[in-house]
Amino acid sequence: MIYGIKKIVSYALGTDIAGRSLSVRPDDTFIVSYPRSGNTWIRFLVANLLHPTEAVTFANVERLIPDAEAQSSRYLKRIPSPRLIKSHQYFDHRYAKVLYIVRDPRDVVLSYYDFSRKYRHIPDRYPLESYVHDFVNGRLNSSGWGTWAENVGTWLAARRGRPGFHLLRYEDLKANTEAELATVARFLGIDPVPERLRSAIQKSSADRMRELERTQSGQWVATRDKRPDIPFIGPAVNGEWKSKLPATATLEIESAWGPLMSHVGYALTTNVPPQKPNRDWPRKSALEAISPEP
Repeated sequence: MIYGIKKIVSYALGTDIAGRSLSVRPDDTFIVSYPRSGNTWIRFLVANLLHPTEAVTFANVERLIPDAEAQSSRYLKRIPSPRLIKSHQYFDHRYAKVLYIVRDPRDVVLSYYDFSRKYRHIPDRYPLESYVHDFVNGRLNSSGWGTWAENVGTWLAARRGRPGFHLLRYEDLKANTEAELATVARFLGIDPVPERLRSAIQKSSADRMRELERTQSGQWVATRDKRPDIPFIGPAVNGEWKSKLPATATLEIESAWGPLMSHVGYALTTNVPPQKPNRDWPRKSALEAISPEP
């Protein structure tokens, strides 16, 4: 009873987060990914394709391609159809048309580690190896979206190869941006004119997005009131894990998710048999590590 009243009040005030409670329309299109997989870059690329005469920035991207994990139900309701919406949800049968982005989890965890420090979810001194263990075992603040494997696996199992679903690897987009973006444009019903593609790519470059973050972080819901010394827009490179991820952490990720990683084209460094993640790990997790920064 009380919970229901609270939901009604938060909806009326516009203080709820739409998330999985989003009211989905038949003509909605979703850009979905596990966090830190390149979703923000894709939003800028697609928004610049759709709105070539409007400068896409952190001040207006929530109007152009709103984030269901950051905006209220009332906010999303006011967006006119057809809507293009960003989401981090695991498989939802209501999402009729989905552009799904996947990224190597070994790179994802490094990006997520910095993101968690930026959001003050963990202190700077929190060990990376412990964070990787939390990442594999679903003990992060984002546990409601599942682990990387649960999020990726549910979408691929239900939709891969079916109409209305397009799988995009972040690594392929980085390696051949114009060709991959042209495929995305066709999937979204946008004419992939070369000049239009190149303009969108230039306007969505990592350097430009970093400069926009520097000047507009206080205007964007994802960076407002977060640590300014850690950028939201990361290095934007492939394979950073090869030099920065400890071997034990790489082994843990590959042991847990090796078959799925191989299935989407990520070469493994080991031949160890997959192991079931231990959700009863006794060590303090990232969820419990929140403390004021020194």
